Amino acid sequence: MPTLAITNFNIVAATLGGFVTLFSLVSYLLKEHYYLSEPLISLFGGIIFSPHALNWIKPLEYARGSEQNLDTITLTFSRLVLDVQLVIAGIQLPSKYLRTEWKPLAMLLGPGMTAMWVSSSLLVWAMVPHISFLHALAVGACITPTDPVLSNSIVKGKFADKNIPKGLQSIIIAESGTNDGLGYPFLFFALYLIKYVTFGGAGQPGGARKAMGYWFGETWGYIIILGALYGVVVGWGAKELLHWAEEKKYVDRESFLVHAITLALFIAGTCSMIGSDDVLASFIAGNVFNWDDWFRTESLDDSLQPTIDMLLNLSIFMWYGAVAPWPSFAHNDIIPIYRLIFLAILVLLFRRIPFVFAARSTLPQIEDKWQALTAGFFGPIGVSAIFYLYTTVEFCNEVTVNGVVRDDAARLAEITRILVWFLCICSIVVHGLSVPFGKLGYHLPRTLSGKIVPPDSDPEPPEPLHPVRMLNRVVRVGKVLFRKGKRRQREDHRPQDDFVPEPFRIGGSVISSEPTQSGVTPANASDHVPQASSSTSPDTHAADIQSSKYV
Repeated sequence: MPTLAITNFNIVAATLGGFVTLFSLVSYLLKEHYYLSEPLISLFGGIIFSPHALNWIKPLEYARGSEQNLDTITLTFSRLVLDVQLVIAGIQLPSKYLRTEWKPLAMLLGPGMTAMWVSSSLLVWAMVPHISFLHALAVGACITPTDPVLSNSIVKGKFADKNIPKGLQSIIIAESGTNDGLGYPFLFFALYLIKYVTFGGAGQPGGARKAMGYWFGETWGYIIILGALYGVVVGWGAKELLHWAEEKKYVDRESFLVHAITLALFIAGTCSMIGSDDVLASFIAGNVFNWDDWFRTESLDDSLQPTIDMLLNLSIFMWYGAVAPWPSFAHNDIIPIYRLIFLAILVLLFRRIPFVFAARSTLPQIEDKWQALTAGFFGPIGVSAIFYLYTTVEFCNEVTVNGVVRDDAARLAEITRILVWFLCICSIVVHGLSVPFGKLGYHLPRTLSGKIVPPDSDPEPPEPLHPVRMLNRVVRVGKVLFRKGKRRQREDHRPQDDFVPEPFRIGGSVISSEPTQSGVTPANASDHVPQASSSTSPDTHAADIQSSKYV
């Protein structure tokens, strides 16, 4: 007898499949007409299906009731999405981009990330009661990297093509792709000092010397440098192997196109096995893989990568909407909700905009102040922040005394969880709505001024001529002028004894103004009219006169 099988897997499959299907039916309308971003839409979808609303998605049940397992799932899911997104971002850049544009990238990644880290940490330190500066540095490091997924609202689509120069789009992609992997030094500088210095290094002896040794040796040497070299080697090797297989006709079209996605999965697995920075390795491997611009040009008309990109975006932000600690934002012993909202406003305004605006003269991709404000504003907080949040939580769980998590480490994990989640959600909402609200603010006053016209005001000027109609008029006028010029040229070269004065038309006949020198009378003057004039029909002449009005 048939029975209902309302299992978690079936519910998740039906919910995710139904949501993506419904979204795809109106995706062009939402993204290209209303300029709404995929992360914003899927975040609201996750909230609706979460345990706080319909309770169709039950993350804690999937983790078997363990908060630690749920943290591990979210960390792994975020890392997977980052690796795939960053390989695709590296492929999107022009050929040899990291070498040709290293100076502006160095400015954004060196002083730029440092300024974002310090400013964010100072704001957290000022707004969160009873927080140490080292804890504020750890929270600031989590929100320092910019997110490549949320940046897509100004680097992809109709709005980006019309309003954002290609050079600025490329530098935003390159920065967001690179700084995601470079967040480790900022984060672990604070984490190692917290582990080995605060609380007198209880349970973790070694002091500041050991902390800095780990920071230089493990973080910079093993994680950053090794991860970058690994990305170069894997990306170059994958490019050469694919070239060889293509020349030998060993690879079919489907396998050729999926190569970038499988490369991301390979790096995510192997680089994490050796404990290095797979996020940085993925972006560098993607750019090296497309070093000669061959793969990007060969896959320009392919829709596989954008399709996978969309599925990952919708899935990860639906998951975020379901697992975010919504009740904790209003009910916690870390920070009141009004301070939390004010902190989010300050972070969005002062985390990145001041530095980019001040350094715009050193960035050739930024041409004016408005572009500097745009590039400074669109440094969103997203998937990378959640990744570093759970990296921090995982690190804090290892700071123990007699098998119990140390008090300062447990408090840091709680502070980071609340602050980073709230700032990430605010960034998703603000950056997801900034483009549609910006377009609304631009068009609404013009629309109202067109509808509400004072009675004594002058009428509006006529609508500008359409470019195609203007071109047609120019062509017609040019033809008229060309025919007149040819006619005058023939008249200038006519022999003097055959000179006939310019005739004029009355009705349908042509009457000469006076007898010609050769003795031709007006009665038979039409037989001696120049060929250019006699061959001109009344309709053609009327058309010439009509066309000459547009000169």
